[in-house]
Amino acid sequence: MNSTKQPIITGIVDLLTAVPLFVIAPLCRPWHMRWGATSAEVQCAMPGDELVPHPSFNATRALTIEACPNQVWPWIVQMGYGRGGFYSYDLLDNAGRASGDQILDQFQQVRVGDWMPMAGRVNSTTAFKVTGFALNEWLLWQKPDSTWAWRLISLEGGRTRLVTRLKQRYQWEAPLLATFSVVLLEFGDFPMMRKALLGIKQRAEQTNRALTMTTAQNRR
Repeated sequence: MNSTKQPIITGIVDLLTAVPLFVIAPLCRPWHMRWGATSAEVQCAMPGDELVPHPSFNATRALTIEACPNQVWPWIVQMGYGRGGFYSYDLLDNAGRASGDQILDQFQQVRVGDWMPMAGRVNSTTAFKVTGFALNEWLLWQKPDSTWAWRLISLEGGRTRLVTRLKQRYQWEAPLLATFSVVLLEFGDFPMMRKALLGIKQRAEQTNRALTMTTAQNRR
């Protein structure tokens, strides 16, 4: 099989397998809006909460990663269309291009005001901007109607608790935009965010295993 076609075919199969998640997402809203998160994590303050005080959509998700925060952070900061991708369904959010499976040095220097593109055309509707961050601890992206926050909590044993919160206000004063947001978030956000989180976990843990193996070999 042509090697250029393999990722596309794999992506199609992956996406078709996930169709039930997209279909049932609105029916499981109370559950998936806090997927993996504890009650304390759902209730805790996150960077940028005050920027969208009355959200239409407010989801907090979390998972534990067997890698320390400085091994998780690089995979988050390089996210974006035309960057490292989103580690999700690449046919939907990355024009079919495979998300990165390596840390990309050119996207590791974070600055307030940097764009995090969601599409090829970059503007305040199609891209988030970095609003604030603390290296290896938290990162905040913002658009006029939404925020996307990340928090990395160091745990014993070189592990990380990764918490992410997406808040958005549906702008019904712009009906077409609001309708698009409703369809995207109410049907698509959970399957795609879940896969993104698992993608970050898989990549960070792989990095950690490789580092552990290299360290062990060097000690021989």
